[in-house]
Amino acid sequence: MDDPRSPASQDWDPFGRPLFNDPSSRALSRVGVVDIGSNSVRMVVFDGAARSPAYFFNEKIMCALGAGLSETGRLNPEGRVRALAAMRRFRRLAEGMDMPPLTAVATAAVREAEDGPDFVAEVERETGIRIFVIDGEEEARLSAQGVLLGWPGSYGLVCDIGGSSMELAEIAGGEVKRRVTSKLGPLKLKDVAGGKKGRKAYIAETVAALADTMGPQRNRLFLVGGSWRAIARIDMERRGYPLHVLHEYRMTKKSVNATLAYIAETDPDELRKRCGLSGQRMALVPLAGEVLKQVIRTFKPHDIAISSYGIREGMLYEQMPQKLRERDPLIEASYFSETKDARMPGFGRRLYQFVLPLFKSAPLERKRLIKAACLMHDVSWRAHPDYRAEVCFDNVTRANLGGLRHSERVFLGLSLLHRYRNSRSGTRFEPMFDLLDDRAVKEAEILGKAMRLGAMLWPQKDEAVGELRWFPKKKNLQLILAQNSEPLFGEVAEARFKSLARSLEAETDVKIRRVGRSRTA
Repeated sequence: MDDPRSPASQDWDPFGRPLFNDPSSRALSRVGVVDIGSNSVRMVVFDGAARSPAYFFNEKIMCALGAGLSETGRLNPEGRVRALAAMRRFRRLAEGMDMPPLTAVATAAVREAEDGPDFVAEVERETGIRIFVIDGEEEARLSAQGVLLGWPGSYGLVCDIGGSSMELAEIAGGEVKRRVTSKLGPLKLKDVAGGKKGRKAYIAETVAALADTMGPQRNRLFLVGGSWRAIARIDMERRGYPLHVLHEYRMTKKSVNATLAYIAETDPDELRKRCGLSGQRMALVPLAGEVLKQVIRTFKPHDIAISSYGIREGMLYEQMPQKLRERDPLIEASYFSETKDARMPGFGRRLYQFVLPLFKSAPLERKRLIKAACLMHDVSWRAHPDYRAEVCFDNVTRANLGGLRHSERVFLGLSLLHRYRNSRSGTRFEPMFDLLDDRAVKEAEILGKAMRLGAMLWPQKDEAVGELRWFPKKKNLQLILAQNSEPLFGEVAEARFKSLARSLEAETDVKIRRVGRSRTA
């Protein structure tokens, strides 16, 4: 690694040199985890850039281990058979992937059932996989760490609902603080006496006790868990929301209440089919909705966000060195994508320096998107030229990337669309553009066209062959070319330069920098 004070390292500013090739990061390049919950058993294999990992493999088996636990005190017998079969399959898959041993954790159902220890022993005897049975506070901590994987440095309250329990954890400044567990999982709520009225009183009493422990939590509420994601998916369907990505989807108290009312008045089978939910999941949604309404009423968060990252991602985060935890997941993933798929890895940071004069006054939040776009400007080159712009937009807006609001996904996608196409009209993505204001749409267009021009000037990745100068008050855009780069500025490059100038409503100058003097073309 370069010394961070050296010129070679500072060339990567303001986002730092990528870490995915560091030995401590490469050790995390393929990690398999298993989460044995009260409702499902899931295996995830992470691969790629460890800070913002790709899901190399992701499979869930709905076992309902916790069904009937309140009445019998034992795991659901049918679910236990299904879970053991799933673990046998997962072990064979891991062997086929030539992976290190799987890390497996079990949560509420297994820790509470009287035959939980017997199940754990059976799994280890049959598969060789050792299961760590964690308590509620540890479950809360791991779930909160999963949220930090996607939102480094976040502040707020993480609320993770499973089949048999619900955990709360406070995150502040990149650390997990207070945490607490409860028996507010939908499978447990089915057994509460007194019908809906009794359940409402029980939920209110339990949430009030949780609030006494956690104290005021008026920042963001992060929702983790399948039942919350199902409610969010229904919210999207009710609103006609154009981007079907659950991670970082935002809801308000008003929206949640409207969606819960919508669920109550809509046929469950019809709703399940429209939203692509399983029957087992749909059956738990109304119960989870009762809990969510009370959590929001009690804690009064200013903002509600869905996190697709939870306990499994928290298990990966647990293994990360601190220097990797502190990195921006978007930028690390963009570095990795460029290295893996671009025709000229390394050119992205030169392209970033080329386009940056157009965005001198942009805040750091915008510059990180510009950096990401430059790093990924060429990763879809294998797509057919007629569809390359659409492939770029699709890939970025739907990719598993952390640290991106939905509006930022669309900004990034739109800039990459304009990297390959001057016009954005006539695409199937137009409804998504409404997630941006007019200024952001124009900035994405300018960025895309600047990258489109810069991509013409790339004979060597470490050679700066062109420089943009932008004088916004004079509405003058200059392109300064090195003498040996003049042949690169042909008809196509000139057309792209003029297209960029039209978007800026600017006059243009092209200058050739010669030894000892400069000539205007």
